[in-house]
Amino acid sequence: MTSPALAGHPFGTIITEETLKQTFAPLTQWEDKYRQLIMLGKQLPALSDALRAQAKEIAGCENRVWLGFSVSGETLHFFGDSEGRIVRGLLAVLLTAVEGKSAAQLLAHSPLTLFDELGLRAQLSASRSQGLTALSEAVLDAARQAQA
Repeated sequence: MTSPALAGHPFGTIITEETLKQTFAPLTQWEDKYRQLIMLGKQLPALSDALRAQAKEIAGCENRVWLGFSVSGETLHFFGDSEGRIVRGLLAVLLTAVEGKSAAQLLAHSPLTLFDELGLRAQLSASRSQGLTALSEAVLDAARQAQA
């Protein structure tokens, strides 16, 4: 686990995959999951202009979304932002799944597995699902770059 200061957000450090599973487990209605995503997105700090310039704008997303990373030893630290409330929430879940992991860990397990475990992917619109896949691919590209 890495420090929130290094990551720049609480996802994957303070908010873990386990805490998200506990939060989403009792939610059976999509509207409740939707509200929870919005609440998670509100906890994602906006990127500074300097970090946004370092991040890559991800094509294929419904809203503008940026994802960046840094490498510390064998650990990757991700940061991101989006203009859309739901997309910010989806990005928060993605950051929870990938923050502080090694390139090998990221390449061994799909970043989207957590979305399936939380019951989120099945309800996404085609365009949001496409954007989520593009974000996942960006994470895997970052892992491949870190291994090179």
